Amino acid sequence: MKSIEINIQDALSFAQNQFDSNKAQAEEAFGKLENGSGEGNDFLGWLKLPSSVKPELVESIAKTAARLRKNCEYVVCVGIGGSYLGAKAVISALSDSFADFYAPTPGNPKVLYAGQNIGEEYTAELEKLLDGKKFGIIVISKSGTTTEPAIAFRILKELLEKQAGKEAAKDLIVAVTDEKKGALRTLATQEGYETYVIPDNVGGRFSVLTPVGLLPIACAGFDIAKLLEGAAEMEQTAKNPSEENPCEVYARMRNALYQNGKKIEILVNYNPKLHFFAEWWKQLYGESEGKDGKGIFPAAVDFTTDLHSMGQWIQEGERTIFETVLSVKEPAITRRIPEDADNLDGINYLAGKRIDEVNKMAELGTKIAHVDGGVPNMRIDIDKLDEHSLGQLIYFFEKACGISGYMLGVNPFNQPGVEAYKKNMFALLEKPGYEKETEAIKAKL
Repeated sequence: MKSIEINIQDALSFAQNQFDSNKAQAEEAFGKLENGSGEGNDFLGWLKLPSSVKPELVESIAKTAARLRKNCEYVVCVGIGGSYLGAKAVISALSDSFADFYAPTPGNPKVLYAGQNIGEEYTAELEKLLDGKKFGIIVISKSGTTTEPAIAFRILKELLEKQAGKEAAKDLIVAVTDEKKGALRTLATQEGYETYVIPDNVGGRFSVLTPVGLLPIACAGFDIAKLLEGAAEMEQTAKNPSEENPCEVYARMRNALYQNGKKIEILVNYNPKLHFFAEWWKQLYGESEGKDGKGIFPAAVDFTTDLHSMGQWIQEGERTIFETVLSVKEPAITRRIPEDADNLDGINYLAGKRIDEVNKMAELGTKIAHVDGGVPNMRIDIDKLDEHSLGQLIYFFEKACGISGYMLGVNPFNQPGVEAYKKNMFALLEKPGYEKETEAIKAKL
């Protein structure tokens, strides 16, 4: 199957000199990834993950998913950040756009999400939905003590045990956690939950191709073997440094634009199914590059919808932005625009055309307008939205992120800034062990 393609022609004219001069820097960054000599090299387990996942693991995940699909109307994925965004990105991209409005059918449960916020109404409304329903839980946490998922799991576990009984609940809870240590590992061992391991050398935002993402995706009924197959193909495509390597080209172009004053990257899609893929992408790049006072700010828009809100700013606002467009070549469904005898809306000139043809002309027209308006534009072409293509796209962005982060001069695999809010929150909540921090923060209030 054809690999995804990247086109940088409408970005090159904005930073040709910087792009031409950063080739050696990109190859040095590439080498750091491949030989593990860069900062954060203890978190490179994702690099060769697609080609090294054992068939036995895929079969085990599929078997677990089949059990949950058979016995549940709803499967709740409990996690935050990389522990849920990757799964949601893939599931949303592959699902019917209105899947949430259909009732679950036997053997085809709905996948829901919890622990990704601390919303009281959200939690209470989720409980209301699950009241009296058959549901299971996939709880995803390395430690088991992350506040948001810990709260959600405590509440949902109590509800499940109340409804199904403590013994039956054990077969409806699956823990994805550390192999040996942590609160969730301890609980899973005590209660007898089935478990899957989060590899020590894979960080959360790179974990979608581990059981963290594979199990919820399988529960939603999608083919994880094909997802891994696509990722493995991109792994092979991106194996060596070269001007033909799409990951290297993307990393070089975005760093060239950054050096030329473009501080914001907008990931654009013209297919609403890719909305949550952009959310996953934002975490991947924001957490990997936003440190040491550096980093391109990752933003995202859904076109043509957001052309009617953000389009004005993108066209004529501050020229610190560039766009990366995700373009899907072929929709899965064909729908043509009918003719109308009265033609009051004036669109009979479109009669007989596919809706996607109109969408593609909107995409092309927007690109021309934005480039003319001073916005560099890269385009990433995807054949279609299926497991194989999404696997390719996931690995493409992961590999490019590692190269880009090293080119930027940061450690792409840590996230020290994420801990700042947690320390303050724990101090304000007077968590045991934070007495000094509590005293200090209260003095600021």
